This record gives sequence, structure tokens and C-alpha cells, in this order.
Amino acid sequence: MEKRKLGTQGLEVSALGLGCMGMSYAYGAADEAESIAVLHRALDLGITLFDTAEMYGPFTNEVLVGRALKDRRDEAIIATKFGFVIKDGAREFKANGRPEHAKKVCDESLKRLGVDHIDLYYQHRVDVNVPIEETVGAMGDLVRAGKVRYIGLSEASPATLRRAHREFPVSALQSEYSLWERGVEDEVLQTCRELGIGFVPYSPLGRGFLTGTAKRAEEYPEGDFRRTQPRFEGENFDRNIRIVDAVKAIAKAKGATAGQVALAWLLAQGPDIVPIPGTKRRRYLEENVEAAQLALTADDLAAIDEAAPRGAVSGERYGSAALLDLLDK
Repeated sequence: MEKRKLGTQGLEVSALGLGCMGMSYAYGAADEAESIAVLHRALDLGITLFDTAEMYGPFTNEVLVGRALKDRRDEAIIATKFGFVIKDGAREFKANGRPEHAKKVCDESLKRLGVDHIDLYYQHRVDVNVPIEETVGAMGDLVRAGKVRYIGLSEASPATLRRAHREFPVSALQSEYSLWERGVEDEVLQTCRELGIGFVPYSPLGRGFLTGTAKRAEEYPEGDFRRTQPRFEGENFDRNIRIVDAVKAIAKAKGATAGQVALAWLLAQGPDIVPIPGTKRRRYLEENVEAAQLALTADDLAAIDEAAPRGAVSGERYGSAALLDLLDK
């Protein structure tokens, strides 16, 4: 698989990464054996970037990823994230960016992953109550200590990115970006490129909606994150599925799936973009990887933009006000 650079500090990864969250959290029942098989198959297919976080589980996803990659550690770039409050094993949608917390939970992630360093360490959400310079300064200390190789932020605004990057070089920004979530095109991507920061889109398939196989919110089982998502509900679903149907028509003409077109579209937005589609099934992994070989012409890209124009999606990004409040403005 093609390699891409994230930032200017030396981090190089596969053009597509693998989001591991759904193996342990948010998307229904876990299947540990299949998840481990997915992680191994991803390596075989040339994927090198594996994305996890302390919050996923919490904690169990880091353990799973660490165990699965243990014998092939030298082939993998492991990215994990800190920054949410986790109390008594329960997630709270509150941010904690205090320097001492960043250092403490880094040590805990290292133990769960079973590694001596984290390749890419993100602040999961910006803590508006702690100056970003203090948080990033602590992350820089972790790099100097050899516990972390590169640092990143998630869902940070342009102003926060600039302040953070002045304190210590940021290699990657991870934020939501897909055919149905294009807000980063306003200023965020431009700022990343000005500063030489790579961009890692999460939810590049719109939480599965852009694959063309999405169901209405109420049709998902209890425990599935999508049951609470406005874009999967009622009239929002009806409007959004029309966008996907238009993308499916383009995909059919290319001999591809809607999901593959959605990923290929993201890859075509620039060589500094590395999407991390998540899956816990090998067949979907293999389908996603094929998107890296799907060439889109200028006419294809124009047709996709017409089918899924900016602002066309219906519904908020999250059903939780707490999660929306944590997006750095």
C-alpha cells in the first residue's frame, strides 16, 4: 500500500489506517477472535496505522490491540488517545488536559498496550480549562522521555492548533471528515497544511452510513452508538439516504461500492490525508483496502461533489450535547 507522511517530523504510515474502536466499543457485541484476525489481516494487506484510545472500552481496546500486535510490533504504528475523564472504570464526557494527567495516563496506556513507546499520542479532546500549551508541553516531555514518538490532537480548532504547534511540533490532527461531514474544509485543513500537520479523518464512512447498508436508528441493537445518532433518525435518515443512493450510482459505474468511493474521495483530497475506517470484520477490511487502488477522475470527483455537496447532510453530528460541547470551536 502507498505510504503517506503525517507531519514533517518523520512519521510515515499507510495511506489507509485501521480504526479499532468498534472492536470493543460503540458498535454492538464484541468478537475478540475475529477482531484479532482483522488486525493480523490488516498488517498482511499493508496497513501500518492502528488507532485506539483509553476511552474505548474503556481500556479494553488498548489491551486487545496490544495483544494482537505484540508479535509484529515492528510492523505497526500504534496511535492512542487520552483526554477524557474515566472514573471508576466508567466514561465521562468531560475533558482532562492537565499535564500531570497526560503523563500518568500515558504510563497506563503503555502497560495496557504492552509496549515501551506509543508511536502517535493524541489528546482526544481539547480541555478548554487548561491552556493547550500546558497539555502539549507535557506531551513534548513524553517525547523527550522516549515514551512517545509523535504527538497529535483531535477535534482542535485552527487557533488551538497554532498555539499547540508553537509549543511542540504536532504531527497529526484527527477530526471527523467524510462526504457527509465536511466542516474541516472551512479553515482546519488549510491551517494543517500551512503548519505542515497531517490530517487523519475519523468516521470516514459516516459511522457506516456511507457504505449504503445503514439502517434506521431504532433498527440497531441496544448498545450500538448509532441508535442515538440524529443522522440515522426519521426524516434525517430519509434525506441522508438519498445522498448515499447518488454515491452508489457513481460507484456502480466504477465497479465499486459506495464505501470504496467515499474512501477514495477522501484519499484524493490530498497526500497528507490518512483515513482510518473502522471495522471488526475481515471482509469489510478487505473491501476498504481496495479503495486505495480506486482511481477517481476529475469528472468522478465533480460528480461526487454534486451528489454530496457541502451542507447537504441532515442532522447533528452527535446526539449527545456533552459530546458536541467538547468540540473545540
